[in-house]
Amino acid sequence: MVCLIFLLGTSEMASSLFFFSQNPFISPQLSLPKISLSSTKPTLSLVTPPSLTLNNAARRLSCKALSTISLNPSNYEFSDASSEMELRLQLGGIGDVSSRDIFVDAEDGTLKIGVKQSGSFVTLLEINQLYEKIKSSETIWYIDEDQLVVNLKKQDPDMKWPDIVESWESLTAGAMQLLKGTSIYIVGDSTEINDKVARELAVGLGYTPLSTKELLETFAKQSIDLWVAADGSESVAEAESAVLENLSSHVRAVTATLGGLHGAARRADKWRHLYAGFTVWLSQSEATDEESAKEEARKHIQEGSLGYSNADVVVKLHGWDADHAKTVAQASLSALKQLIVSDKNLPGKKSLYIRLGCRGDWPEIKPPGWDPSTGAQVPATTL
Repeated sequence: MVCLIFLLGTSEMASSLFFFSQNPFISPQLSLPKISLSSTKPTLSLVTPPSLTLNNAARRLSCKALSTISLNPSNYEFSDASSEMELRLQLGGIGDVSSRDIFVDAEDGTLKIGVKQSGSFVTLLEINQLYEKIKSSETIWYIDEDQLVVNLKKQDPDMKWPDIVESWESLTAGAMQLLKGTSIYIVGDSTEINDKVARELAVGLGYTPLSTKELLETFAKQSIDLWVAADGSESVAEAESAVLENLSSHVRAVTATLGGLHGAARRADKWRHLYAGFTVWLSQSEATDEESAKEEARKHIQEGSLGYSNADVVVKLHGWDADHAKTVAQASLSALKQLIVSDKNLPGKKSLYIRLGCRGDWPEIKPPGWDPSTGAQVPATTL
């Protein structure tokens, strides 16, 4: 099963973002949000991730461009109380409004609110990606003085919503309840990209930022390039693998790994300790259009020729600009969120994998006593 998001960026960077789930037990539907809030008073503007369309047959999401939206946070209030949530939208400044002038269109993952003015409907609020799914048929609303009050019910009553819309702020605020301290590893062929995206994620999540490049250079007292020139790529990969073993028991960390031929993550036989956390593959693409990028991504996954294909999430990039590192970080976190929402046992399963010694048996964790060197169960008398 493949889940995919395609994103064409703005400015100098045109980027494609793809997300693939490698976990056979989940079926995530991945998306990035757009929220727009109209007002009679032109106020602030905010650039958000793009609107997306969903092809249910292929479980694929695509988008064509980033959008600029008008948003005044003071125009609405949101509160989450267990299974029910309340959205209060300010109606002041648009004249006398009755219930007959209001329309509320709620779907499982979207919300649109409008008002009739001068014979035509004006959109007050449009969210094409709610933080999570709602029970749209149970949505109710009423007017309370100069506010429109919308009561929403969650599909998952245990999920705490930091905000009505999925955004960088709501994703990072809600990550604690989902990740449960599980660390994240950023892999891919560019050490620079891995490092910048990892740092953005660490800052947003309140995690510790780690870099295997920095750790290795501190240990060796020389640059990675000089190390490779002196001892070869294999020596560096082996050293990084040892570092990853030491980091595998760490929690609440985002680790940027080495890219290129000397990176341990590129080798399928070096993933034993990477499985201890959630892994995001930042894959650079030479594709010039959406279809060729999709085909390239499918080929990598099917062939499994790179160790990176073991990653939990794949983000495919066409072009790179360091100024957009936060955009890539948000997209990665959105994909991880949907991955975990689809299987809430994943963080616990990662924890179990660590407690059993990171034996390489991911995702089919074997019982205690399993010997990774032979693949056989060790008799209880020898334990």
